[in-house]
Amino acid sequence: MHSLITALDQMVDPTLAEMGKNLNEAMKMLEDSQSFVVVFNVWCFFFPHWFTSGQDMVSILQLVQNLMHGEEEEESSQACRLQNVGEQGHMALLGHSLAAYISILDKERLRKLTTRILSDTTLWLCRLFRYENGSAYYHEDDREGLLKICRLVIHTCYEDYTVEGFNVLCTKQPVIYISSAARTGLGQALCNQLGLPLSCMCHVPCNTMFGSQHQMDVALLDRLIKDDVECGKLPLLLVANAGTPGAGHTDKLGRLKELCEQYKMWLHVEGVNLATLALGYVSSSVLAATKCDSMTLTLGSWLGLPAVPAVTLYKHEDPSLSLAAGLTSSQPVEKLRALPLWLSLQYLGHDGIVERIKHASQLHFIFVKVEDELSSPVVVFKFFQNLIGVSDCEVTSVHSFTCASSLQLGEQLAQLVPASGIDVVELEDEGTCVRFSPLMTSAVLGTEIQDVDQLVDCLKMKIPVLTSTLQLREEFEQEVRRTVGLLYIEDLSWPGLGIVRYIFHDGKNDDNQEKELEKINTELLKKLNELESDLTFSLGPEFGGQKNCIYIGMVTEDLDVLELVETIAATGREIEENSRLLENMTEVVRKGIQEAQLQLQKANEERLLEEGLLRQIPVVGSVLNWFSPFQASPKGRTFNLTAGSLESTESTYVSKAQGTGTTPPPTPTSSLTKQRHSGQKIFKRGFRNSDAFSETSSVSHCDDLEKMAQRPPTLSPGQEQRPLETLKRELPKEVPQATNKDTEDIQSSESPNDCTNERFVFLYT
Repeated sequence: MHSLITALDQMVDPTLAEMGKNLNEAMKMLEDSQSFVVVFNVWCFFFPHWFTSGQDMVSILQLVQNLMHGEEEEESSQACRLQNVGEQGHMALLGHSLAAYISILDKERLRKLTTRILSDTTLWLCRLFRYENGSAYYHEDDREGLLKICRLVIHTCYEDYTVEGFNVLCTKQPVIYISSAARTGLGQALCNQLGLPLSCMCHVPCNTMFGSQHQMDVALLDRLIKDDVECGKLPLLLVANAGTPGAGHTDKLGRLKELCEQYKMWLHVEGVNLATLALGYVSSSVLAATKCDSMTLTLGSWLGLPAVPAVTLYKHEDPSLSLAAGLTSSQPVEKLRALPLWLSLQYLGHDGIVERIKHASQLHFIFVKVEDELSSPVVVFKFFQNLIGVSDCEVTSVHSFTCASSLQLGEQLAQLVPASGIDVVELEDEGTCVRFSPLMTSAVLGTEIQDVDQLVDCLKMKIPVLTSTLQLREEFEQEVRRTVGLLYIEDLSWPGLGIVRYIFHDGKNDDNQEKELEKINTELLKKLNELESDLTFSLGPEFGGQKNCIYIGMVTEDLDVLELVETIAATGREIEENSRLLENMTEVVRKGIQEAQLQLQKANEERLLEEGLLRQIPVVGSVLNWFSPFQASPKGRTFNLTAGSLESTESTYVSKAQGTGTTPPPTPTSSLTKQRHSGQKIFKRGFRNSDAFSETSSVSHCDDLEKMAQRPPTLSPGQEQRPLETLKRELPKEVPQATNKDTEDIQSSESPNDCTNERFVFLYT
């Protein structure tokens, strides 16, 4: 930016220098989100006053900044910040200001300047992307170039279209062929803008037997064209892909070009792989795009240039038809669209442009460790589960889990390594996948090699978690279904261990109990999150279909599923019992108050009978009590919460033990509080075999003793180990002895998980 300021200072035109400095200051103010911290609502409240009185540049830029960041700036200073576009980005932004300034020049000077800018930019792009003798159309919407090309082809194929209009299309209906792997809604958008029925759009399926699943089926396209010709239709244009929007695959452009020449069709190519045409070595599949009739380039994302137009290069000999189609304009101001790109290309130079594209391609090779001619700069992968040995009823469940896991994996990777540009795509056959497209994101985000290395490390860390979660899902479902008080919720779209809901023991969930269940499950979720474990418990997705449930996230292979399920059930029962105890206590207290009122009324009646009527008269009663005091034993009542009854305090007064009291019983220890080693978290395998036994275990007390006997106890010097039968004989008679059938080794069922069937599969490398 310092070089830009120096260049502005050396300018002769003071207006141009002032404009450049103002732009520089404005960008500094907008990029520094800490410069102005003003509440958005306050600015909006005073905005009508500003509009009438006028404001200076600083105040206006403050308003713009608050409109961009909003109130989120108060919560997080890093939440909304402008992209660090760099100096080349400032050159592109400066081009828009220069275009507005140049537009006020006189017509002759404006014509010369725009002609020079347009011719230079077109020449540079044609040489850079190996497209000889081409013309260029600059447009903001990347679909607009294809739209103008379609109009050009219609004008070319229908000679009377300029005069007759759509009437000439009735003689021979035009047909536009587009791949089924193209951008969503592209065909419908073309028909709407051209005024054509949707029947004029033919979607060509991709290969299903041979080759890539995202390449256009050339043989099927040939049959479709022949059928349309026999029906009296006119094949007009074919839209091919050099990098499909989803998977980044390239169609067989060489064979498609031959087919278009055979039927005199126009071939248009678009896609991210066209960026590799600027490199020294280009794969033959992409190099065939240089022979097409037109191509659309999106240089903004490839080079990290903000607000630069897309470019459609085309070859046509009749300039009048290009003018009629809107590809060229007689207005010099419209030619200034190329000015931001003209400035950026000059700033980067040929070497700078090639270096940026080459850097993005190297990031792809570092990620997949594969470099050959068929390699695409777009990497699409997903979590893969080998379905060998899996029953047919489980195939759908496994496929849904892999798609949900891939979605969560992509979101987590995007958060962990934001500079990688990882995103999630939906493919027709593969479902949800994760995509890494450095050509589209590396220049914008500034992706470096260390970011890719960090992305690989994160993937290696996530693979075991995804594998173990998938393997433990079935065990978790079985344990929940056999546990009383828990209900397993089937949701194939949840990528975690599973979903569980606590229900009442009687299994009745009517409308009256729904609110109580909601309270219990909410409190249960709170209790589980307070545990010292590596698991994540949540209420599930915001717009999920299941309510009042506990969603358990990803787990590791050392998870003790049985302990987890038992803890959930025990905690739910504890919450339910406490809730019912509170309700019962409320009822007991209410009845106790009513009984106390009755006893007080009865005690008053008895006191009247004992004292007599004369003692109730105010003056007479005082004199009588003075001559003959009435001796009454002290009586009182105390309410016992444990028994729920009123008791007399006479024994207390007799024994005079008001201050002695008894020691309260010890508070029972919660079933969730267990003795474990330092640093050891709950729900880990091996923890169940420690000296601390779970109170929620379904194994009886006798079984626990038998397991203790199976382990070698710690013996003091001179003490010998006693066999199991001796321990059984020493048990109390009221405790049933455990049988060999009830005893089993827990560790025998905890064999290590087999992770050989799970891996990440790359859909295209």
